[in-house]
Parts: sequence; C-alpha cells; structure tokens
Amino acid sequence: MSFSRRSSHLPISQINVVPYIDVMLVLLVIFMITAPMMNTGQIDLPSVGKSLAPSIAPLEVIIKKDSTLALRDHAQGEQELPVSLDELTALLHRKLVLNPEQSVVISADKKVRYEEVINVMDMLQQQHIKKVGLLTKVR
Repeated sequence: MSFSRRSSHLPISQINVVPYIDVMLVLLVIFMITAPMMNTGQIDLPSVGKSLAPSIAPLEVIIKKDSTLALRDHAQGEQELPVSLDELTALLHRKLVLNPEQSVVISADKKVRYEEVINVMDMLQQQHIKKVGLLTKVR
C-alpha cells in the first residue's frame, strides 16, 4: 500500500509530442499551399553601354615617408613631380579647369601619419574634386 502511494506522486518524465507534431503538420500544409502563390520579385538591373569618351587616367598624389608630396600624372607617364601643398593645389586647379571629372588617388607610405593624409584629402575637398580614392598595395 505504501508503495502505490509513492508511485502516484512521482513526476512524469515523458514528453507528449503529439500536439507538437499536429502543429508542425498544420504549418507545413499552410506553407505548401501559400508558397506557390507568392510573387517572385523582379529586379531591373542597370545595363552597361559603351562609353563614348575613354576614361581619364587618374592623378596620383604621393605622400612619402618624410611627409613630402609628389604628383604623378598617369596620362603623361610614370614620372613623379615633387611639389609643395600650394603647388599641388595650383596644379590640380589647372587640371580641373580642363576636366571637371578628373579623378585623384592618394598613395601614402604606411609610416606616414594619418593627419598628413587627412590634410591632403581636405585640400582636395576644398578644390571641389568629386572623385577621390586611396591607393593600396595588394599583399
């Protein structure tokens, strides 16, 4: 008699999964019915046409280890022209008069202070240069 009392007070250690299976099957049926009814999205991708004018080679502003500046015009060749910040401003202004869409890339030695790069970028922004990039080295 005492043995039967103990068994009646023991917790049930089994989980009844039948209601979970019923819910899962109902959801499966709902998804199977609604999935074919969904409209797939249509994306209009831009097309690329041939450019009438060839792209213009960018100007490269070089910041060396000792914070000196140089300018390389890739359209003229690979020769570096040492310049000061004021001379660089004047040269870029002349180039922008000829071509307002001129792009400029900045290549700096990795040991140059970040402040020097920001100063050059600030000067380029003051000259209203729209296309500015940073040149990096691929490892």
